[in-house]
Amino acid sequence: MALRTTAMKNKNNLTMGKLAVIKTKETDSSVEDFLNAVTDKEKRKDSFTVLKLMQKATGEKPRMWGSAMIGFGNKRYRSPATGREVDWFRIGFSPRKANLSLHLILDMQKHAAKLKKLGRHKTGVGCLYITRLDDIDIKVLEDLIALAAKAS
Repeated sequence: MALRTTAMKNKNNLTMGKLAVIKTKETDSSVEDFLNAVTDKEKRKDSFTVLKLMQKATGEKPRMWGSAMIGFGNKRYRSPATGREVDWFRIGFSPRKANLSLHLILDMQKHAAKLKKLGRHKTGVGCLYITRLDDIDIKVLEDLIALAAKAS
């Protein structure tokens, strides 16, 4: 993800954190068309299930971000390390070739006990990677998605 930053000023004309401008932005593309184009039948079915879980948890309509990510809601995130800010979705996911990549923006270590109950998965910084929904406990996933939606 390429970033460009611009300095922002508040109402008193004081410089605030820099807003990072990223290439992946919200688009008007159809989420349903995108998911229907997923060639793997099981991944397509799993994607529609995740879509419903995230929509229920956020109360937001899904939107395409770039060409391959689906996001719910909008939020400005600030990096504690750099002070840079970025406009992004609250939670989202992408049906990638190897797995479903869920962007939950959660501190995964804080939810280790729940993740142990989830089933077969991998984690990254704020992300959860699931190969197939049949490999996990869907109720635990629903709980994690709800936690992420409330936290964002």
